Amino acid sequence: MSGADDIAALDFASVTPEEFARIVKGLSAKEINEIAEDTTLRTRILKEVFGRMERQFKPEVAGSLEALIRWKVTGRGETPDAVYETRIAGGTCAVTEGRSEAEPRTTLVMGDADFLKLVSGNSSPVTMFMMRKVKIAGDVALAAGLTRYFDIPKA
Repeated sequence: MSGADDIAALDFASVTPEEFARIVKGLSAKEINEIAEDTTLRTRILKEVFGRMERQFKPEVAGSLEALIRWKVTGRGETPDAVYETRIAGGTCAVTEGRSEAEPRTTLVMGDADFLKLVSGNSSPVTMFMMRKVKIAGDVALAAGLTRYFDIPKA
């Protein structure tokens, strides 16, 4: 079974964040990019990942932080870019699909493989920025520390 078959067969509702992190860790960037070419599967994965952000948010760490974070996961070839926004305010985290008119405090732009490695705890945002795998516009310090506001498993 290929990595794409493994991911396609997943019942995301029953996969723990730790299991997802292990699956992503076992995939190469090439395999992830091949998975992303299936736009239906890519959409399903992105919706699940962003949906989990609200549940994995750590309000006690965020404290009084108020920020709009825009995520742009760049597509390749026929695959369009995907844009999501994470709004942290009042000890809550809300995720919406699409670009709003609001001005984000920081914007992160990366490809599918780098996005999945980042959100599964398989890569550091600082390392990714230094290696130019993620582009950051706006508040770089917020972007660099973003992972601490979420309960991200280590694979």
